[in-house]
Amino acid sequence: MINDPFHAEEAIAREKDTTRRMLFGIVCAVAITAVLLVGYAVMRRFHAQQVQANSTPPPVVDDGPKGPAVAHIVVDQPSLDKGSTTIGGVVKNTSQGSLSGLNIALELHRRKDNSKEQRLVPVAPGSLQPQQEGSYALTVSATEYGSITLIGLRADPEAKLIAYTSSPGKQRTPERLQPHTIIVKKPGKPGEFINTPDNPTRVP
Repeated sequence: MINDPFHAEEAIAREKDTTRRMLFGIVCAVAITAVLLVGYAVMRRFHAQQVQANSTPPPVVDDGPKGPAVAHIVVDQPSLDKGSTTIGGVVKNTSQGSLSGLNIALELHRRKDNSKEQRLVPVAPGSLQPQQEGSYALTVSATEYGSITLIGLRADPEAKLIAYTSSPGKQRTPERLQPHTIIVKKPGKPGEFINTPDNPTRVP
């Protein structure tokens, strides 16, 4: 049998072409795998950053008053009168300096939707010397607001919050019930005797 050089070259060319295709397929597979791995790594890192951001508690912002208390607030028990609620009390300057522009910060709770509303109630007189007292009062609708809470004390300059202590004051005055006279009419016709053990009457 005589080998044909042409067929031999054709077979070698086919073999080389097959090898190239195989190498190209391997390169493509490796490239796709690398892209998938890189994408997975990026997504995993992004997810880890999101989890860390969600689990990190927000920073605590302390904007409350600093230092020792400079005033004492006495809160009287709210009183009710003709559908209105009045809350008030006394503020005493316990510091060594004067306090001016004092306002009591109250939080009102609505009955309808339990929402909250803040009110500033001025203290009179407007300026308190050391150990001097001032008063405050707020009247609101009892049907609109369910409760009132003391949340702070503000003073000049710029109505900033100042440190204070508080205590309960006067108790609510008990409501007096008006006496009602009830007239009970006796049964029977006028001039007719009532059936009693001393005067029995036959019942038909």
